[in-house]
Amino acid sequence: MVEEKTKVQVILPVPHQYQERMINSEKKRVIVRAGRRGGKTVGVAIRNVKRFLDGKRVLYATPTSEQLGKWWYEVTTALNPLVALGVLKKNETEHYIERPGTEQRIKGKTAWNADTMRGDYADDLTFDEWQLMDEDAWEIVGAPMLLDNNGDAVFIYTPPSLKSSGVSKARDPRHAAKMFKYAQDNPRWDAIHFTSHDNPYISQEALSELISDMSKESYRHEILAEDDEVQLSWLVYGAFNENVCKIERIAIPKEWLIYVGHDFGAANPAALFVAQDPATGNFYEFYEYFPGAGKSTNEHVEAFKRITEGYNVIWRTGGSHQEDEIRQGYSAHGWNIIEPKIRLVKAQVDRVIGMMERNKIFIFSDMTHRLEEMMNCLWQPDENGKPTDKIKDEAKYHLCACARYLYCNFTPETVERKKASFYVAGHRIW
Repeated sequence: MVEEKTKVQVILPVPHQYQERMINSEKKRVIVRAGRRGGKTVGVAIRNVKRFLDGKRVLYATPTSEQLGKWWYEVTTALNPLVALGVLKKNETEHYIERPGTEQRIKGKTAWNADTMRGDYADDLTFDEWQLMDEDAWEIVGAPMLLDNNGDAVFIYTPPSLKSSGVSKARDPRHAAKMFKYAQDNPRWDAIHFTSHDNPYISQEALSELISDMSKESYRHEILAEDDEVQLSWLVYGAFNENVCKIERIAIPKEWLIYVGHDFGAANPAALFVAQDPATGNFYEFYEYFPGAGKSTNEHVEAFKRITEGYNVIWRTGGSHQEDEIRQGYSAHGWNIIEPKIRLVKAQVDRVIGMMERNKIFIFSDMTHRLEEMMNCLWQPDENGKPTDKIKDEAKYHLCACARYLYCNFTPETVERKKASFYVAGHRIW
């Protein structure tokens, strides 16, 4: 009698490109610096399952039960068909799945220092949320457990923020960043960096909601996964006081004055709508227009008129000196756009920074594209890694361009105004 064998397919999520690099890396040591919801835990779960099925003894460690739960869900979802057939045995309480009669096992546990790591061994070891763990979890226990089989280790982290500092067990809060920096220059290591935006499966709407509640520092750590070597002083618009000037949306009174800044381009046209309170002179950025490609000039103009209906638009401005033909095209459709008074980008930016330093510019917290551009916009480093006065990838920041085109037309309050004389028909009226 011939015994029939049952074929079981283990189904794993389709990884994005950065997860795939982590999963398939052949380096003995891998360190991953990734933004929140970037897919790092799912990615390492795929890697762990594949290595377990290859016969390895796999151990996953993380300091939080929440993170352990996410990993365990991915592992059990993939391996439950084999558990159901009795090929594998699962222990829900201890979070492990093993092949009976062998040392082949995949296990997850909460651990944050050497003591909580003791009592286990593995030839494939993962530390998730590594930035929150005490360094001795690796140095005293983790590294020695890999010696017998020349095992592999993966370290995953998001740069620490003020939010995470209260739960961290690390003696040196920058130990993960130092390890990443070391790994970048070591051929035995694979140093992988990706942001929350690099995960194509995350809801961009949810990400925008998250960004609206974040400070510049939290955004750079938790979304862009930047370590501290990128200082906040590198931010072009670091003068923006988000504690004072990032505010909840209010209704714009009809008597306030409206100004519009424009950035041209077939692929990424943009416009920024700003209201000025006549009583204080303060500016309130209340609408970001970022429609993408495919609209005609007339369609843009009709949208602008709808946005400003019932308001007094004082003037619209935008574009470089060479883009006069585009301005004329908008004027022909009933939306007159003037050339900015200042042509040099750095001088335009200085006007914006000057107003931000005096808390004259307020931005509503739901203006997520505008806020995110400001959080990303950095000075270009020179060959020595020092910031210059040039903006890195300046052409990407369309709403920031709208703002500098607009605000450069206003004279800073620190400039002393001379009394002007006006003449009508040759007669001086003041």
